[in-house]
Amino acid sequence: MDVFGLFWLLLIFAGLAPVWKQRQLEGHRNRLLKQIQSRRKSRVITLIHRQEIISLLGLPISRHIDVDDSEHILRAIRLTPDDVPIDLILHSPGGLVLAAEQIARALKKHPAKVTVFVPHYAMSGGTMIALAADQIVMDENAVLGPVDPQLGNYPAVSILRAVAQKNPDRVDDQTLILADIASKAMEQVRNFVISLLENKMEEDMAEEVADLLTQGRWTHDFPITYDIISRFGFNVTTDMPGSIYELMELYPQPSQRRPSVHFIPLPEGGKKTS
Repeated sequence: MDVFGLFWLLLIFAGLAPVWKQRQLEGHRNRLLKQIQSRRKSRVITLIHRQEIISLLGLPISRHIDVDDSEHILRAIRLTPDDVPIDLILHSPGGLVLAAEQIARALKKHPAKVTVFVPHYAMSGGTMIALAADQIVMDENAVLGPVDPQLGNYPAVSILRAVAQKNPDRVDDQTLILADIASKAMEQVRNFVISLLENKMEEDMAEEVADLLTQGRWTHDFPITYDIISRFGFNVTTDMPGSIYELMELYPQPSQRRPSVHFIPLPEGGKKTS
């Protein structure tokens, strides 16, 4: 084979190698998902968004909950028999309120037990989805977050407070319109959270929790830990199965830059997860 032919062979291999590697990774995921389903006798659904930045034509792209996610998850729920529990493995920074509400509403309506596993974090819309579960399983260091609405770059509650501090005659029309939308968004999300908490706690407690999560008492990225969420009477535990961590390892960050964290695995006999 001449140099020109060898060059084309290497070029074809370079193009097919990532495809083969992705197919192999998907095969590992499917086998592990089948094992988890068989062990727990449930339907396992994953909603995993790595908050990576991928360079595409110089533009950064990050994953979040969108309508495509809600469409696929709603289909998975619809195809699940009423007597089969659902286990949702959730790892997400949040996303569109509409999509998160669709997923949460469908999970709440499912007759059998719904369990949401949070191995690392489920913020904003991810938290809204977790609230729909009958049980939340968190890693002891995992976090949820507030679900207060965001309008553009600003929290809805901050827009309302800024307008309240000024004379209405000195506020421009666009800001007044934003304030009107912010008020509606906060009320809508609050009422939706209350509906998710029905039959899980007393009405007064449900309203208190909804106010805490939606009315801007914390910043939007405030970490709600297991210790905090367990005080509100949720059915939450830290008994995370080791297979969930194994599955997360099969959703690696893209290797487009040198990793900032590196460690050597412990030898046999080190700390293990069940």
